[in-house]
Amino acid sequence: MTVLFGVVLPYAAAAIFLLGLLHRIWKWGKAPVPFHIPTTSGQQKSLPWIKSSRVDNPHNTFGVVARMALEVLLFRSLLRNTTFQLNQHTKRLIYSGSLVLWLAAMVFHWSILIILIRHLRFFTEPVPFFVLWLQSLDGAFEIIVPTIFLTNILILLALGFLIARRLVNSKMRFISLPSDHIATLLILSVVLSGIFMRFVFKVDLVAVKELALGVLSFSPSTPAPGIGLAFYFHLFLVCALVAYFPFSKMVHMAGVFLSPTRNQANNSRMRRHVNPWDYPVKVHTYEEWEDEFRPVMKAAEMPLEKE
Repeated sequence: MTVLFGVVLPYAAAAIFLLGLLHRIWKWGKAPVPFHIPTTSGQQKSLPWIKSSRVDNPHNTFGVVARMALEVLLFRSLLRNTTFQLNQHTKRLIYSGSLVLWLAAMVFHWSILIILIRHLRFFTEPVPFFVLWLQSLDGAFEIIVPTIFLTNILILLALGFLIARRLVNSKMRFISLPSDHIATLLILSVVLSGIFMRFVFKVDLVAVKELALGVLSFSPSTPAPGIGLAFYFHLFLVCALVAYFPFSKMVHMAGVFLSPTRNQANNSRMRRHVNPWDYPVKVHTYEEWEDEFRPVMKAAEMPLEKE
């Protein structure tokens, strides 16, 4: 059972993840883009004396890269998230900014990234300096032993907000699918099992690193018997999350780069966008049609281009 949970399942989950992700990317990549459809929110580049928006309405590759970077790293589109409510006195809709979702998304995704980087210490020897630096920065609040990492607290708060938003908000509850809850609960289970493994159910970290290095180098050994049951439970949840990733909405991590609404430059005034679905077809022009039916049309006294 230790070999099954410690070696076989990680390899199986990694294979499903890689093959599933490559399949999704291949399907997205081969899909034609028949229309020039970049989503913009600024002035398009046109005449020299009209100032254009280089990021919100990019016209070259640099602008597209800058726009994508801001979207991926800072979720810039969520900064425009708005909310509205009906004023009971004037019976008018009042729109206002809502940055709570943006803040929760930033905290959630950046916490996951930092946690993943911290876990590189189990897969590298020697441990890179930036991993040690990030770990010391994340655990700067050394209140108790073992150290409480700030990202552990932040990701729980962000997950709690996202779950409550889907359950409390009637509109979100109506459009939420079971797959949305499964992904969120899987991530929450992984986080909670990792926290319990750190503070409650102790594991042999040396044996964990030996197992991780062996699996990564494709020379796995039989896991140490005292490695801890909590570790295998945590690893099983991680494998389930990794295997489920390509088939869930979490795959937007790769899909955002292949979205034609974001990865296209809005240069339709400079270059012609050719529909890749267009292909040579045999056409029957009006002149040819008139030549074919000229006697009939003339007999019916229909107007002709040529007599």
